[in-house]
Amino acid sequence: MSGRPSISVIIVNYNGKHLLPECLDSLRDQTLRDFEVVVVDNNSDDGSLALLEASYPEVTVVRNRSNLGYGGGNNAGIAVSKGRYVVLLNNDATADPQWLGELVRAAEKSEGVGMCASKILNYYDRGMIDNTGLLIYRDGVARGRGRLERDTGQYQKQEEVFVPSGCAGLYKREVFEEIGLFDEDFFLYVDDVDIGLRARLAGWSCVYAPSAIVYHKYSATADPYSPLKAFLVERNRIWVVMKCFPLRMLLTSPLYTLLRYIMQAYGMLTGKGAGSRFVKTGSVLQGLLVLVRAYAAAFGGARGMFSKRRAIMMKKKVENSNISLWFTRFGISARELALKE
Repeated sequence: MSGRPSISVIIVNYNGKHLLPECLDSLRDQTLRDFEVVVVDNNSDDGSLALLEASYPEVTVVRNRSNLGYGGGNNAGIAVSKGRYVVLLNNDATADPQWLGELVRAAEKSEGVGMCASKILNYYDRGMIDNTGLLIYRDGVARGRGRLERDTGQYQKQEEVFVPSGCAGLYKREVFEEIGLFDEDFFLYVDDVDIGLRARLAGWSCVYAPSAIVYHKYSATADPYSPLKAFLVERNRIWVVMKCFPLRMLLTSPLYTLLRYIMQAYGMLTGKGAGSRFVKTGSVLQGLLVLVRAYAAAFGGARGMFSKRRAIMMKKKVENSNISLWFTRFGISARELALKE
């Protein structure tokens, strides 16, 4: 690969030495060759850097002096990357050999396509879907489209979806040049919803590429039911509402949150959904304390988020009526969100 590559694949790593070889080897096997790989290391202490230096000399390594999280890590990678397309890949994922080629084909479908979602399957059970893009609830919480469904060909159509999962998605560089980079205040989780929604507000669309396949070791780098994840997801989805929702939807979102909490409480009582898994390792009181902390942090940062909102709304190119339709067309119910894992 010489000159300026068409694609920059960015992988954020934090103590993922055990995950990197399979991930990077899958990129070596890509049929499309016009790409560079940038690994951003968030100050790992597990030997990740030594592994990269010894075994993957073709990789550009960015060494952060501290853990900047998902958004900060990706921003550091985007800053040094050269490709027309920026492709994000989790270090706990491996790519099918056709993955990059299929993503680019989908991206070139039309000028208005700014993002592409992969077909992400469960690494350990490859007949099970992780996600085929994200669905959005009216209070900012997202869930993978098709998550935990058996893959029987129901998502084999190339079509518009809401936004890509941050696990494996493509973005045209022009998207970042227009709307800016990831919000580093988020640190982890919901970053993909925030950047995707900001891109859609600016007029970009997202296409799902069913032949662009990735296998994901879900939450191999973090506990999927930890109090930290619950805190970050709840805080960050409030920030998404503050930054990106039209005023009427911002004002009505607490009603949808209340409905979601009711359904989650029902799930805890009946042993269904992620909420029930959380209380099995923690407690209801711990869950309530997480919510209190999340709201305190979210409203503590509200001034900064509303300042960012003004900049986002200045670049907004779509009518509020169309935005409302997104939450119908690409929406998810409180029941499904709360009672399915």
